Parts: sequence; structure tokens; C-alpha cells
Amino acid sequence: MNRSFLRKTVFVFLCALSVNAGAADAPSGKAIYDEDCAVCHSKGSAKTGDVAAWAPRLKRGLNQLHANIIKGFGTHDARGGNDSLTDTQVHAAVNHMVALSGGAALVKAYVAPAPSAAPAKPALTQPVAAAPAAGSAMTGANSFNRLMREAPKYNLAPAQDGIHNPAAQGTLSLQAPLEAFATLPKSTMGNRVDWTKALNDRGITPLADRRDPNVKQRVMDEIIVREVKGSMPDVVFPHKTHTQWMACGSCHPAIFAAEVNPRLNPMSMAAISLGQSCGVCHGTVAFPVAECRRCHAKNKAG
Repeated sequence: MNRSFLRKTVFVFLCALSVNAGAADAPSGKAIYDEDCAVCHSKGSAKTGDVAAWAPRLKRGLNQLHANIIKGFGTHDARGGNDSLTDTQVHAAVNHMVALSGGAALVKAYVAPAPSAAPAKPALTQPVAAAPAAGSAMTGANSFNRLMREAPKYNLAPAQDGIHNPAAQGTLSLQAPLEAFATLPKSTMGNRVDWTKALNDRGITPLADRRDPNVKQRVMDEIIVREVKGSMPDVVFPHKTHTQWMACGSCHPAIFAAEVNPRLNPMSMAAISLGQSCGVCHGTVAFPVAECRRCHAKNKAG
């Protein structure tokens, strides 16, 4: 065998090994796709290779696609449900799907982000906070004072409320609460809507059954007065206000016994503040217990 030919053959073989080794070190988009993504993206509305289905997704650009997959959006889990995937691996898998689905030019122009620096280790000792400057908001031990706190924000837009995913397609199409509640009677608490008045004025008409609009709500017009020890006015519980919203089974018997008996229905402000009895709803989906006179509405005789 010609020695020159042999040397060239060995050289080409070693170069091939070097290239393959380098490819093995880099994250393989196809391998990650086959392992974590193909189970969903080999079919369905976002099928890999379906150019028409991917066209609106490609309009957002690679950066947005990467961010959506890393954070999660709509019904899509963050990192495809595999939290062990790094950002670089997610990028590689997304790029693989994009390249197969009509976005090869996007992938070709893509520049991988530089690896981020490792987060600094937390200090072993707690640093001493500097004294607040004159006129600045108080923090730490003084933050409990409600007069020093910043006024709470309410009725935020869906993309800002911390509930909806701002990256989801449908979030921006939702009506903003400030616009939806504009014609309803005002209140000074919660989301600033007097829902009881809105209900009585027919500003809203809740459905008794979301699946059947013909079902009528069973309204019970009965008032219960619960005597309170001390000088605080007695508690007035109007069944009508509550049963206009809810069925009897919402409270009975899981929360309250269906009998006017203090021994069967013990309650205290401490328990209510901990989310028991009335506190199951009030302070979560109904007005907070800080609105004392909303419930303590009957003055004692004399």
C-alpha cells in the first residue's frame, strides 16, 4: 500500500473522530427532542415539520420561543416538564424543531447566549441593614404599620396580576378588570366593587349552574343574629345575600352545622383569621374580616 495514501487516510479518520467528539460535547437538539419533546410534538397542533402550524410561532422569533418554553406558557410545562434541562439544552431542542418546521434561517442566524456566571454563594452572616434615608419608606420591623405601607394595587391587567401567564397567547385578549368593573357600584375594599349591591341592582346575574342557564338559584331569605360577648355589636348573618351566590351545600354541613346552635357552630375571630368558619371565604374571595361593621351590624340594647 502506498505510504502517502495511508497517511492521508489516517489523517482523515482522525479528523472525523475530532469532529464527532466535538459534536458529542455540544447539546444535541435532536437527542433532547427525541427524549423529551417528541411524545407531544410528533403529533397534534404543533407537530414538528408542520410548516403551516409553526408559521405563527416563528413570527415571534427564537428568543421569544426559547423564553416561552423555559418559563412555560398556556398548558405547556416549563422546560417541557423536565426541570433538569439547562437553558442551552432547551435552546438546542427548540432550534431542532424550528429548523424542521420552516425556520432554518432563524436557527442559522441564531447566536447562542454566553453562559451566565455562577450565582454568588450566600453570606454566612446576615449583613446589617443601613438606616433608611429621611423620607424613605420604612422596612423591616416597622413595615407592619399599615399607615407606612404603599397603597396596594388592585384590578391589575391580566398580564400584570401575577395569576395569568404574560407570555401566553390568550392573556392579552382578556378584558382588563378596571374596564369590566367600570359600571358596577363602587366599594372601598377588595377589588373596589360592592358585589352585594351589584347583585341586588341586577348589575350582575350569577348562574346557578354554569352548564344549564335555566337552573334557578334557591334563595333563602332568613336572618340569623348571633350574640357577641362584650361591647361589640352582635353579628347579623343574612342568608339571602349568601344564597344568591352559593348553594346551601357550600357551607352545610362541612363548615357549619345546619342548626342555629352556638355549641355546634363555635367560632372566634382568631379562628376566622386562621381561615376557619367564616374565614374560609372572608379574607380570600369575600371582603376581609377587617371590615368589622359589615358583620357586627346590630347594636346591643341600651
